[in-house]
Amino acid sequence: MERILVVDDEPITRMDISEILKEANYNVVGEAKDGYEAIEKCEQYKPDFVIMDVKMPLLDGLKAAKVINEKKLSRGVVLLTAYSNKEFIEEAKKIGIIGYIIKPIDEKSFIPNLEIIFSKQEEFEKLEKKYLKTAQKLEDRRKIDIAKSILMRNQNLSENEAYEYIRNLSMNKRTDMGKIADIIILTGENND
Repeated sequence: MERILVVDDEPITRMDISEILKEANYNVVGEAKDGYEAIEKCEQYKPDFVIMDVKMPLLDGLKAAKVINEKKLSRGVVLLTAYSNKEFIEEAKKIGIIGYIIKPIDEKSFIPNLEIIFSKQEEFEKLEKKYLKTAQKLEDRRKIDIAKSILMRNQNLSENEAYEYIRNLSMNKRTDMGKIADIIILTGENND
């Protein structure tokens, strides 16, 4: 179950949110009373998600969320706020907030809303992993082509022979072909 940090400057609100989450079998790993403490607790507990008020003393929720997102201290931040004006929402979108729930909290819709938000974040993370994997494969393919051309030029190999050379080195060294290609590109030639 997701590990959650609850952040609100009102102790009673923090306690209420934590209780609702615990009753729904979420693991509340900590609570914080302001943005600075939220960042510290994120560094300490590495929660999956942060549920945070916007208006707080010292460091507000938007600024704290920006730091949390930039440092990747959690998988995402859900804002809880009484403010629904356009400027707050636009700022939240720019920062990368994954959810925006208006106070006062309606207990009947709070958990279902969170479950949808968490589910969508999980889908996004899967797509992001796929994208990164595909991008890495394309980058490796590009490097392998460059490395093949270096081997073809320096060792007078055919394209197929150069590819087999990289492939065999990859198998013998038990590393991926992209890393072998990197070395060939860096050295500009093959040094047996």
